[in-house]
Amino acid sequence: MRITLVGSRHFGVEALKVLRSQNADIVRIVVHDGEDRLAKAGREAGIEVVVQANPKRVEANEIAPNTDLIVTAHSHARVSHEACAAARLGGIGYHPSLLPRHRGMAAIEWTIKEGDPIAGGTIYHLSDRMDAGAIVLQDWCFVKPGETARELWERALAPLGLRLLGQAVHDATVSGKLSLKPQDEQFATKAPALVKEHA
Repeated sequence: MRITLVGSRHFGVEALKVLRSQNADIVRIVVHDGEDRLAKAGREAGIEVVVQANPKRVEANEIAPNTDLIVTAHSHARVSHEACAAARLGGIGYHPSLLPRHRGMAAIEWTIKEGDPIAGGTIYHLSDRMDAGAIVLQDWCFVKPGETARELWERALAPLGLRLLGQAVHDATVSGKLSLKPQDEQFATKAPALVKEHA
């Protein structure tokens, strides 16, 4: 399985480790910042690193030739339709909510703000609309009373996401395809960035 990994930060580095543990061939890493820790980890592993021309968008020419699957891990860049089409199986990402609930940049913050007793994570197909692609895998966890968004992410949602990413890549390697379960739009909610209130 030839993978182009698009991502950043600690979660991107951990995703790289998980994908390599699945014996995936990480042929290229795409980052928005050449000094990001994922870029450094990629160079240390001897993997080609490409810095996006536009930090908000990944273009087709930034995807490695003959890529089977694009995997995004903590990337806030939109992967263009043409870029997804450049990979045999398209692209997948991890979103820390039970999609279609809490689509957007601040999914965990909205989970806490709404008082959801249950949170979760979704591996989904990248699409033209943010966080709206078909579901590959999902799993859930309880939210502890009084838990912050960061605590929920570190305790449960980041490990859950890494496990689901590994499972999705394993399944795709074995079967040569990824499941497609359309999201039910009647349950879609948005999770835009929260503006901090000033006292």
